[in-house]
Amino acid sequence: MDKFRMLFQHLQSSSESVMNGICLLLAATTVKLYTSFDFNCPCLARYNALYGLGLLLTPPLALFLCGLLANRQSVVMVEEWLRPTGHRRKDPGIIRYMCSSVLQRALAAPLVWILLALLDGKCFVCAFSSSVDPEKFLDFANMTPSQVQLFLAKIPCKEDELVRDSPARKAVARYLRCLSQAIGWSLTLLLILAAFLARCLRPCFDQTVFLQRRYWSNYVDLEQKLFDETCCEHARDFAHRCVLHFFASMQSELRARGLRQVPAAAAAAASPEDPEALAGGSEKAHLRAVSSREQVDRLLSRWYSSKPPLDLSAPPGLWAAGLNHRALVGATSARPSPNMDV
Repeated sequence: MDKFRMLFQHLQSSSESVMNGICLLLAATTVKLYTSFDFNCPCLARYNALYGLGLLLTPPLALFLCGLLANRQSVVMVEEWLRPTGHRRKDPGIIRYMCSSVLQRALAAPLVWILLALLDGKCFVCAFSSSVDPEKFLDFANMTPSQVQLFLAKIPCKEDELVRDSPARKAVARYLRCLSQAIGWSLTLLLILAAFLARCLRPCFDQTVFLQRRYWSNYVDLEQKLFDETCCEHARDFAHRCVLHFFASMQSELRARGLRQVPAAAAAAASPEDPEALAGGSEKAHLRAVSSREQVDRLLSRWYSSKPPLDLSAPPGLWAAGLNHRALVGATSARPSPNMDV
């Protein structure tokens, strides 16, 4: 159980591992979908090519879009590309690195489908049976052009009466299937060769730029994730304090009307003028600082329009000077306590 727990924690902390897992899951789903799919070519001259090419290319497009939707980094990349510059400049190299990473993972499942379809050959035979040159086969010498086109359109349907026991059908189908498998294996070899060269040649170049772009792309992803988690934490804390404040106000109203007698100790503990008592004394200082709807809206707006610079030596109070009219004064006159939880 400890090993499974450690593996689960690693997957939670590593978005790259999660994305690789999703990529493998989509690829495995692709194999399962293709093996369970019932292929039925229409065997009509007008629709064979449309059906075969549609089945060869449409599912990969859908799988590609699913890969983009499942990859959280694609949304982070678009947000990083479209965000205002603010106090932080945008690096096109980081966006290109994130785009490359997203595309590599999103293309895995579509390529698996295309390779399976080519190696199987059914889609290729259906799509190009009507495009075969009849002069390559001696069995068509005694047929008229219309008969040849009708015969070629019926080649994917081996149970059809017209081509059931015809040697010509077997020859044309075998020719198209061999051509499809040749294209599939060539594409497989090309992809493996490209991956091999990319892995082997990468250490030959300077790794500084690559490490920098990888680091900052991971930073952008983790920063947005931590911001979302902190917003959820603040929303829970803010709701808790509002509920406590409401009940404390109701107790004060009841005491003012003389409808209920509350012990002095309890009244002092639940007084709405005591924010530490309302918060239970367990909130962090950076969460207690934002305590109104206007401040929350302004904070979220500033996070989108003007993200803070990547410099921890700058005073944090100056980044959020627009939260209220006292922020700039407080940032210049007050220093944070060394025991403050940040």
